[in-house]
Amino acid sequence: MTKNNQPIGLFDSGIGGTSIWKEVIKLLPNEKTIYLADSKNAPYGEKSSQEILTLAIKNTEFLISEGCKLIIVACNTATTNAIDYLRENYPIPFIGIEPAIKPAALFSKTGAIGILATKGTLSSKLFAKTAKEYTKNITIIEQDGEGLVTLIENGKTNSAELNTLLTKYLKPMLQFNIDHLVLGCTHYPYLISQITKIIGENVIIIDSGEAVAKQTKSVLEKNKLLANSTTNLVHQLYTNSEPKILEQIIKDVSINFRVEKLDF
Repeated sequence: MTKNNQPIGLFDSGIGGTSIWKEVIKLLPNEKTIYLADSKNAPYGEKSSQEILTLAIKNTEFLISEGCKLIIVACNTATTNAIDYLRENYPIPFIGIEPAIKPAALFSKTGAIGILATKGTLSSKLFAKTAKEYTKNITIIEQDGEGLVTLIENGKTNSAELNTLLTKYLKPMLQFNIDHLVLGCTHYPYLISQITKIIGENVIIIDSGEAVAKQTKSVLEKNKLLANSTTNLVHQLYTNSEPKILEQIIKDVSINFRVEKLDF
C-alpha cells in the first residue's frame, strides 16, 4: 500500500469523536479511516494533564502502528492538553480540535457567547490563549458539562437525567443574552436537538466538525497524501468498551464499516 492509500487515524475518549469522523468521511469519501474509541477511560475532561497526555500517546502509537498517514485528535480535551507534544514527537501530521470561539466571537451581535465544554478543556492553557485572543470585547459564559460524556457513553443520550443536566447548565446562559453556543466537546453534537429545545432557535450552535474535515483535506493536499485508490474501502472502528453503543451512534452512515472490541 502506498502512503497515499494508508488510512486516516482518529481517536477520542470514546464515541463522541464520531461526530468528527462523520464529517471527514463525508468530505473525503475516498479515504480509509481507523477510529479508536477509548471509552474505558472516558471522560478525559476529569483527568489530569499528565494522564491525558499518557492516553494520547498510547492512542497515537496504536494508530501509527496500524499505518495511519495522519491523525485527527478528535477530542477537545486531548487536543488542548497533548497536541503540541504529539506534533513535536511523531513524524506525521496531526489535526486538533479546539472550541470554535473565534467564529462565535466574530459574529456575535449581543456581545455574549456561551461555551459548553469539559473541565479539562476549559482549564487548559490553549483554551485560555484562544479565548484571550478573540474575545476582548465579548462576554464568555463558560460551563463545565460534567456528567454529559458519561451518559452519552452509556447510551443515555435521550434520558431524563441528561436533559436535567443540560437544562441546569444552559438555562443560566440565557440570562446573559448569549446569541452563540460553542460546543467544546466532540460528544456534544449528539445533543443538539435537546440543546435547541432548551435554548431556542435564535441561539446559533457551533461545533467544529465541518471545519476539522476541511482542515484535514487541506493538510492532505499540502502533503500530497490524498488517497488515489478506492479499492477495498472499509472503515475500521475499535472500542475498548461496548461495541453496540458505538454501532448505534453511527448507524446513520451509508458506508462499509467494521466495529470491533479491542483491549487497549
